[in-house]
Amino acid sequence: MDDRDMPPGGHRTGQLPELRLDQRALEHNVRLMAAWCRDHGVQLAPHIKTTMTRPIVERQLAAGAWGVTVATVTQAGIALDWGARRVIIANQVIHRHDLALLRRWLDETPDLELYCLVDSSQGVDLARSAMDGTPSPLRVLIDVGADGGRTGIREPAAAGDLAKAVRASAGLLLAGVAGYEGVRPNRRDAATLTEVDVHCRKAIDVFRTLAPLFQITRPVFSMGGSAFPDRVVHALEEAARRSAPVPMVTVLRSGCYVTHDHGTYEHVSPLPGLKAALTVRAVVLSTPEPGQAVVGAGKRELPYDAGLPVLLAARDAQGAPRPAATAVAAQIYDHHLVLTDVRDLHVGDEVDLGISHPCSAFDRWPDITVVDGQGHPHDVWHPRFR
Repeated sequence: MDDRDMPPGGHRTGQLPELRLDQRALEHNVRLMAAWCRDHGVQLAPHIKTTMTRPIVERQLAAGAWGVTVATVTQAGIALDWGARRVIIANQVIHRHDLALLRRWLDETPDLELYCLVDSSQGVDLARSAMDGTPSPLRVLIDVGADGGRTGIREPAAAGDLAKAVRASAGLLLAGVAGYEGVRPNRRDAATLTEVDVHCRKAIDVFRTLAPLFQITRPVFSMGGSAFPDRVVHALEEAARRSAPVPMVTVLRSGCYVTHDHGTYEHVSPLPGLKAALTVRAVVLSTPEPGQAVVGAGKRELPYDAGLPVLLAARDAQGAPRPAATAVAAQIYDHHLVLTDVRDLHVGDEVDLGISHPCSAFDRWPDITVVDGQGHPHDVWHPRFR
């Protein structure tokens, strides 16, 4: 291998396994989601925990994203390094070290809009103790949760006292309401959609109830993963028909749309035309039994929390396609994937695997081989999760 195998990002291509990103598909998805949000009158703060990859985030912001969403204070700091100035931390921030960082950023960056969620009086007290006296307050969204879900108040009646506590806290600014409907199963059957709609209506009702208490002119109403953003929009339209509109900025936090996938979101995303942009290329190491093949990639390289990979294409060791090749992923180990029902796969063949759930793909790889529309490598990008 010589320097011709070294793309601009500084990583040698051709080493297998490798995570491959179709840049054309990714940029198509960025444009498609931006247009969908414009058409539906909502803003987008993409949840960049999916990728934590600067060239991707820069493309999302350039396409008109209102801001970005992150899961942790560490991720927020990385987003600030990349130039983001409107950041939603979609969690309650309670650790004193994290709160001290937020305070420092707010004090040092006058144009920074920093949001976090709260769902308890203890969380408000901890945030207030860190932010008291700052000239740039921390913006707070009341977190509305779902029964059996993750964070967030369970009873709407708790929102009023929590909102009043935020208003009474120096250094905090009551800025809106947030919820997350994606804790439901990622299916679009009638029962699941009904549960999603109920949760969306619950969050909207809390927002309307708190409207007189908000401390900014255009308070934020934020929901929406990549599975049900259409149901958020539907619930808002339904609420507007029932009663007079309340001033708000609706901010969706979808993240996985940007690369889509060959599994979870392929089946549930409401946005037609998204393209799966991620694959893993690996080599067939062994064919130990008839109808079985073992591929040199496993749990360390492949997401498996939302379904095993799927075989997309194969070629022989010289690069000639094997169009008749088929197989089904059956078992995954640390560095091996066992395929069954194998047809026309041989030792030394290269396979392209489609993955499900991109959130658990990027953090496995320090290097991503970026390919053009013909699959030719031309760059390497580097996720940054720490």
